[in-house]
This record gives sequence, C-alpha cells and structure tokens, in this order.
Amino acid sequence: MSDVRTYIQVSWERSKASLVDTDHPSPTFVDTGDSDSLLLRAARPVLTSLSAELADEPVCLILTDSRGVVLSRGGGDRSLIQALDAVYLAPGFCYGESDVGTNGIGTALEVGAPILVNGADHYTGNLRPFSCAGALITHPVTGSLLGVIDITTKAENTNPLLLSFAKLAARRIQERILEEANELDGALLGRYYAACRHSGGPVIAVGEQTFMMNSLAQQHFDANDQAALLDQTRETIGRLKACTLLADLPSGMTARLAYQPAFAGDVLAGGIIQIKEQRVPRVQDPRGPSLPGLAGSSASWRRVSREVLDIATRAEWVVLQGEAGVGKTALATAAHQAADRHRALAVLDASEPGDLVDQAGVHLDAGSDLLLRRAHLLSPDQLDGLTELFQQVHDRSLARDPWVALTAREEQEGQEGQADSRLGLHLLHFFPRTVSVPPLRHHLEDLPALVRLLLNRSGATDLVLSKAALNQLSRLPWSDNVAHLHQTLTSIVRTRRAGVIDVADLPAECRATSRRSLTRLETLERDAIVDALAVHGGDKVAASESLGMSRATIYRKIREFGIVS
Repeated sequence: MSDVRTYIQVSWERSKASLVDTDHPSPTFVDTGDSDSLLLRAARPVLTSLSAELADEPVCLILTDSRGVVLSRGGGDRSLIQALDAVYLAPGFCYGESDVGTNGIGTALEVGAPILVNGADHYTGNLRPFSCAGALITHPVTGSLLGVIDITTKAENTNPLLLSFAKLAARRIQERILEEANELDGALLGRYYAACRHSGGPVIAVGEQTFMMNSLAQQHFDANDQAALLDQTRETIGRLKACTLLADLPSGMTARLAYQPAFAGDVLAGGIIQIKEQRVPRVQDPRGPSLPGLAGSSASWRRVSREVLDIATRAEWVVLQGEAGVGKTALATAAHQAADRHRALAVLDASEPGDLVDQAGVHLDAGSDLLLRRAHLLSPDQLDGLTELFQQVHDRSLARDPWVALTAREEQEGQEGQADSRLGLHLLHFFPRTVSVPPLRHHLEDLPALVRLLLNRSGATDLVLSKAALNQLSRLPWSDNVAHLHQTLTSIVRTRRAGVIDVADLPAECRATSRRSLTRLETLERDAIVDALAVHGGDKVAASESLGMSRATIYRKIREFGIVS
C-alpha cells in the first residue's frame, strides 16, 4: 500500500467500510428516469462530436448522473465494449464507490474533483484491467453537481492525457448547458415582453432559475401579496400544459392566475402567468367561520371553511377534492357539526371491505347524512350502485333531504376537473358543488396553530415548539400535508411530553429541506448524516469520519439534502 497515492488509499478505506466485494462487486441497477434531462440534452452533441474524434481510439466515453448512475456510453471498439459489459459498466448501473469501490466515476464524486484511476488503483480485481479518468460536470450558473464524464480504456493504454481529455469534455458540456440556458432565457423573455404588451395587466414569468414580475404586478400587490404570488407560481414550474390557479393573498384578495408554458423549440423554457382578475371575497366575519376541531386563519383556509359550511348548511351535495392528507374529512365533519344538521353523520370509506352501496343505503334510510371517503377508489360496480341509490333518494322528495359529501384524491400535479374523470359523470350529476381543499404548503401560516391543535390532541399540552423549530417546519414541502405533520408530531410526542422542542430535537427528516423526492437509499443516507451531526455537535469533520465519508462528500450531501446543522 505504500506506493498507492494517498487519495487512492483513502478511497480503498471507504470501499472497505462499504463492504465492497473485492473480486466481483455487483453494481446496483437503477432506473435512469428522465431521458431528456438538461444534462443529457447538453451532453449528446458533445459526446457525438468527441466520439467521432476518437473513432479509431480504444477509449469509451461514459456519462453518469450525480449519483454515478450511467446515463450513456459511446465510442470504444468491440472488445472494450464487451469487457465493459462484463463488469456492468453500462447504462442504468450505478458506479458509486459504495457499489464497486475505487473507480474514476465514484471516486471523482467522493473527492469532488477530477481524478485518474489507473488499473492497479482500482479496489476490485475485475476493474483492474481498465484505467479511467473522471471529471465532474457542474451547472455553470448555479454550481450544482450534475454528473460525471468518464473516459475509460484498457489499462495497457493508459495515458495522463485521459484526465485532460475528460476535463475538456466536461467543459464543453458545461458550455452547451450555458448556451441552452441562454436560449431558454431568451425564449421566456420574449414571451414575457409580448404578454406585458398585450395583456395590459399584471404579468409574471417563471422558470427553473428565473422570476420576473412587471411593474403593474408590483403596483397592484404589496410585499406580502407578492410573496404569496411567488409561492403559488412555484406550483407551475415544469408544467407542460396550460392551467389556472387561484391564490388567496394575505390582503384578503383572491387572484386568478392563468399559466401558459413557453418553449424554446421542444424544450420547456418556463411559463407566463397573467393575473386576469382579482376580487375581494364576500366576508361576513373577517376571521372566517370557527369550525369545531379545526385550526387555521389564513385567507385560503377561511375561504374553503366558509364555502363548505355554507354548503353543509344548505344541504347541497358536494365533492371535496385535494391531495392526500389535506383534511378533507375533518373539514366535512366539522362543517356538518357547525351547520347543526340535527342528523347523525355516517362515514364510509371506499377502501374498506364490505358492501359499501348497501351500507350507504342503510344509513340514508335511517335518516343519517353521509360522508363517503376516498371516492376516487370506487369500482365501476360501486359507481353504478351509488348512482341508482342516489337517484332513489332524490325521487323520494323528502321534506328534509340528507346531505351527502364525497372526498376524492387530487394528485399534486393535477389540474381542475380531475374528479370528473374519476367518479363518472352519472354519479357527479347529483353533486352540484366541488370544492378544492388547499395543500398545507399553500397555507403554511396556519402551521403554528395546527401544531398546537395536534399536540393538544395527542395529550402533550405542556409541549411547545420553539420559534426556530416552527420556522424549520415551515421550510418543508409536506408532501402528505397535515397527515404528514401529524405523523411527525406523533414521533416527537413518543419521546417528549413536556418542555420546548428545538430544531435539534426534530426528527431527522425535518432537519433537511430538499424539495425533491428522495429515494429510500437517499432517505437513509440523509438521516444518518443528520444523526451523526447531532452526535458530534454539528462538527462536520467528526461526523464525516464517523460515517466513513470524505469531507467533500458530507459537505456536498449537506447542500443537496438542505440539512440544517
């Protein structure tokens, strides 16, 4: 080991700690996902050109994502390609250090710098017939890590120029990314100027790295309303189809946002949002209705609560739709109680076993109102049965008709009218009203009140969250909404029943603010880093050593996962 370079020795130690098989490692196969990512679009012409330049050379160009998963492979003679296939250095396989040990891809990611790994430097025996040079590809504007370009050849053909060539390829890809960014920004800017000229009203342009608001929008809305609009426009990023959104603003105004995507060729450049109308909602009580068992005073929550209470009071049949965990059932139940219906409310769930149609008929015959949860899971036979049952109820012409409410799932990327396709037009004929219940991320100002309510319900009346802890919770995406918040608080209450909860006392997932969905492996990695930082008092060096991870890696992971240390 004395002749092995220091960084290779450290890499071998990491590989050993990861229990990599020294003879025949087995790289993980991963679904590479988007085949039209920014990295792939920028890299294709570069790799095609470089492959042509190296047509007669026994080298292979390999592109990976930021995890080391191979996205593409080009060039190389038949014998080299066959040899690479034998060690699974092929699209879809992960060549991170923890999978296959020291190599040009995984080790470059670990040390955060370009690296040349010659044959004998590899940790595993089956990779020593190769030499590989890996160079990182970062976004030229944001600096975020996008992937690795790797040049691989047989060990007997190794040459120090491999690393220089890998760096050159990485620079060319980054230049192409910058060119595309300029093209996308130009396309978005052109659409923005056109919308400003023709609309005569407030206009917003939004892209992955761009946000523009015209002077009319700035004049119409104060700073708080502008912040709320900015938060709402995040929901449109990446959407390929036009849609309309409603934004309830802190001032009490409701803004209607019409989104149109903008393209540069076939690539989405961003979107243009025209605020077509603003109206002040009709409000009798500025605080909104006080529904039993609920918490929240934001404009969006007041509007929905007021609307559902009005519907329940008039016994209008209604569909409550929204993402999982937003509180549709709680809202319907509370509105029924506040409306003083003088009837029992029977609650059925389409996901539970039993003859749901017969059960619904029994409850309605007994004079109860009905709440049917998860109606999007109804089978075609159940839809037909309920349609017939509800027709019978309407034909009876009772003096006091029952109130029926359905709850239905709305996917996070969904648009208005989803319930129509899921529940069937025949059934929806009986429901003249549909109310969309907002996700928690659209009324995060209600989070402190929700936390207090949920803690009290769990019996932890003497437990409070510090302001810093509440601020940290407000930064999270809450993919499962209030249900997710309830699970989080339940996990806290299991270990603490009184006192003050600070950021360090929050579960591991709450101390990271990554907006993207993490894989199961990434979740475990994030939690391990958070726990190590907590054990070592935020000392990143000590935490990295305890995890067998390089300093460069732990700093990169902290940035990627948005970990608050």
